[in-house]
Amino acid sequence: MAKQSQGRKVKEAKGNRLLVLPIYIFTLLFVGLPFVYLFLLSFLKRAEVWGVDFTFTLENYKRIFSPMYLGNFADSLKLAFTSTICITLLGYPYGYIMARMNKQWKKRMLLLILIPFFTSAIIRLYGWIIVFRSNGVLDKILMGLGLTEKPLKLLYTYPAVVVGMIYALLPFMILAVYSSAEKLDYRLVEASRDLGASSWKAFWTVSFPLTLPGLLSGVVLTFVPSMGLFFIADLLGGNKIVLVGNVIQEQMTKGRNQPFAAALSVVLLILTWLILKLYRNIAGTSELEGIF
Repeated sequence: MAKQSQGRKVKEAKGNRLLVLPIYIFTLLFVGLPFVYLFLLSFLKRAEVWGVDFTFTLENYKRIFSPMYLGNFADSLKLAFTSTICITLLGYPYGYIMARMNKQWKKRMLLLILIPFFTSAIIRLYGWIIVFRSNGVLDKILMGLGLTEKPLKLLYTYPAVVVGMIYALLPFMILAVYSSAEKLDYRLVEASRDLGASSWKAFWTVSFPLTLPGLLSGVVLTFVPSMGLFFIADLLGGNKIVLVGNVIQEQMTKGRNQPFAAALSVVLLILTWLILKLYRNIAGTSELEGIF
């Protein structure tokens, strides 16, 4: 019996390894190898005419530390922090309140979140261009209400880019918080109220700590992409808002400097990884294990 049980366990272990083998192969082919290629490319030179000169150099990384490119990284971090804070202030209450609703209203609120995903993100951003442009929808509403006397120059400004980031990434925060808040045992909140805690104190001492993993997951899912969504800065910010993603795109298309674009990408990946590690250390929960 013991031998049969041991043999069964060995077969199950082999079966489990076979099941995860496609995941490892996919990760190696489409994540590991591209990153190795990107890393090696970042140490090469751009050819004089076209392509890459296979000569080892550190000039690409030295160039990144010039004031202009350090400013691009600083602007990217600033935009990521600003948009993440706004998304958190809007998304956490929405997700938490949605989790408290009955099933019918949950479906309605989820539908409102998912409907925009049925349309291309670029098309939706063009809708914001119509809203923000001079004499656009927003200007006509404000002037109709008597709040402004002349059209505002909102398009191609920093606030327009922030609004675009919030619009694109807010659903991820809402869904992350909703997933965590829906698992919350509200009997604990009721117990704290029975022991004399006010509704506000019960929220901060019971509800908020228990939904914090979902909030941190939402922060990760919004902060990291906001550093690389260059097309939002292109459409709503014009040439005034230049992020690291915009510089990488320019080097790949106009500058045709693939090694320097690769070096920028490597530094951005390392910076993103450090931020993720920081969130993991802060969270310290099993819900974030899958992300890292």
